[in-house]
Amino acid sequence: MARRLPKRIENRSLPMMSSARSLIPIGVATLLPDAAQRVRHLEGVLFAGFAKWGYREIIPPTFEYLDVLSAGLPAEVLEKCYKFPDWTTGRILVLRPDVTAQIARTVAMGMAGQGLPLRLCYRTTVFRHEPEHAGREREVFQVGVELIGADDASMDAEILTLLMESLKSLGLAEFKISLGHVGFYKALLARSRMSDEGRKQAEVAAAQKDLPKLEGLLSREGVPKKVARPLLEAPGRYGRDEVLKWGRSVAGRDRALAKPIGRLAQVYHLLEVAGYKNHLLLDLGEFRGFDYYDGLVFDVFSGSLGCELGGGGRYDHLIGRFGRNLPSTGFALDVNRLFGALGPVGNGGAGHPSAIFLSAPLTHYGLAFKTAQLLRSAGLPVLQEVLPKLTPQAMNDVRERARQWSVPVAVFVGLPALGDNQALVVKSAGGPTKSPRLKVLIRDLPKVLRKAINAGL
Repeated sequence: MARRLPKRIENRSLPMMSSARSLIPIGVATLLPDAAQRVRHLEGVLFAGFAKWGYREIIPPTFEYLDVLSAGLPAEVLEKCYKFPDWTTGRILVLRPDVTAQIARTVAMGMAGQGLPLRLCYRTTVFRHEPEHAGREREVFQVGVELIGADDASMDAEILTLLMESLKSLGLAEFKISLGHVGFYKALLARSRMSDEGRKQAEVAAAQKDLPKLEGLLSREGVPKKVARPLLEAPGRYGRDEVLKWGRSVAGRDRALAKPIGRLAQVYHLLEVAGYKNHLLLDLGEFRGFDYYDGLVFDVFSGSLGCELGGGGRYDHLIGRFGRNLPSTGFALDVNRLFGALGPVGNGGAGHPSAIFLSAPLTHYGLAFKTAQLLRSAGLPVLQEVLPKLTPQAMNDVRERARQWSVPVAVFVGLPALGDNQALVVKSAGGPTKSPRLKVLIRDLPKVLRKAINAGL
């Protein structure tokens, strides 16, 4: 199970009469300032990378009409949707359960006429009901990209490369991508002549690597042993070049099998020559779990977690459920699980590491405000407070509050020993007993403070 974000308000119970009541619903969380800052830092790093590849942000609505969006939602997602009536129309609304389906609907109903391919990215939350005992989140923070309107191996490689570069930009060096193609196993199942329900159950068993269950299904469906053998072996074919060799030998001249294994080999080769082979593992039992995937699929794992950080794949027929088909591919990352994998690395600083604590007597509030605005216009965050008394203890209290907020420097203006154009700069508490004190002109504060912070004042 993924570790939780740091400094979240978790579900804790409070005694009320003879029973306990949860403070917030199970599966949701409040992000406290440090965690919220890290989330924004993570999003900023990812979106800066997406922009370099030409991806532009799209912001989908929080809820939609169920009868419209359901065309693109897998059955297992529909079962977990939060639904409620629209007070105006009486139609049933659904809280966003899946971003890819929303983007597919948006493209089909308004963007399909724009120049293709479309490169879109998003940062949002999805909502799905999960049983309390499952330990899963009901509100999931996601960041992802979609590449719409292009169908060739280089576009699959672009999405996978962007995924790997995004993880590296966050400081996550150790990860593996499990890469497969749903078309290969579906073609094997088509040869088996199993019932539709039997195929669905076999896909689930293969994805879960549950070979005893899969063997039992094949036996009950009367699948000949010669046909059943590759169906039982494929979920265990997990590795690199040897996986492709086995797949080609099974495919032979069967085009339905040769086409997906050929596409998988193409993409694998492109990523290999680009230098990403060490992050890849081929898996012919990879399915991703959503029925709209119909081509290359993948999950990304980190050794520190027992579940995937995210994943994605090709969905060439999903947009067609809302209009005309457009070949598409993309990925999404679970922000909560990313934090679990990253730990203290790459999450951004806590507190206000580059901020300035500015204090002055109330009688000099105007001077303090103008000084704060000067610093803010120079790009320095400022925490402004009133100095209640003109005493050494009051000034030490300011320095202590600065230390508690991880602010390295405290600035005073309006003190009797200072002119109206002067400021006193001191280090926050926790440093030497006799901290250096700099008396500087207010107009020079931005330059002096940057130099002082860089020097570790």
